[in-house]
Amino acid sequence: MKHRKPVQVIAVTGGKGGVGKTNVSVNLSIALARRGNRVALFDADLGLANVDVMLGLSPARNLEDVLRGECALEEAMVCGPENVQIFPAASGTRHMVNLGIAEHNGLVHAFSALDDDFDYLIVDTAAGLADGVVTFVRAAQEVLVVVCDEPTSITDAYGLIKLLNRDHGLSRFRVLANMVKSPQEADQVFRKINQVTDRFLDVALQPAGMIPSDECVRKAVKRQRAVMDLYPGSPAGRAFDQLAGRVETWPPPRMVTGHAQFFVERIVAHAAAV
Repeated sequence: MKHRKPVQVIAVTGGKGGVGKTNVSVNLSIALARRGNRVALFDADLGLANVDVMLGLSPARNLEDVLRGECALEEAMVCGPENVQIFPAASGTRHMVNLGIAEHNGLVHAFSALDDDFDYLIVDTAAGLADGVVTFVRAAQEVLVVVCDEPTSITDAYGLIKLLNRDHGLSRFRVLANMVKSPQEADQVFRKINQVTDRFLDVALQPAGMIPSDECVRKAVKRQRAVMDLYPGSPAGRAFDQLAGRVETWPPPRMVTGHAQFFVERIVAHAAAV
């Protein structure tokens, strides 16, 4: 039997909307795939899909159809740039925001039926501090908190870290400064949030680097393309490649399976406990 290395699950979150979580999720996925990794991207904003819109995709099926039993998960997957496999969410569906245990179990069965295995599963969470966000973040091995140099972004990121630490026991977070003007500004962003967490929480924050403010990102978004796909040599494109290189050095998960199934099993375990 072929040995499969464990899949690394990375939740991309940030607390508030507008900090670029989906942009980071999409471009990190593509950057990792360009480096030869097998990557899946899970749009975990289940009721308000963004990934397919950002990439100009029109999936015929989504996770809601999977849960209804109308198609298999493989039939809902969409192939994105660099062969990134995308699990699209539904759009404008309140029901998908508040899934019950039985429906989470349905996701488990859907994932376990996949014959594919991945090196990385990137989870693009919804904005805010809703239970669904916490559930998906808790189920991941790495939490990448996207922060901008804005008071509201830093305050909301701190609020999310505080909630995950005090109520759910998470103690390690990686912080990515997004849309910053310089490495110095990125350092300042990290220091601002680290000073507050050091004072009030028992957590370890680790800088994950920076993504510069880049007009090429805005151009790509308008064209419904990823900057890593359209302008890989741009400042932001190079920064995403550097981020992917750092991600490849992160410790591998201590799991025995190569499937993403365990990720959803951990979601169900959390849902059953609350």
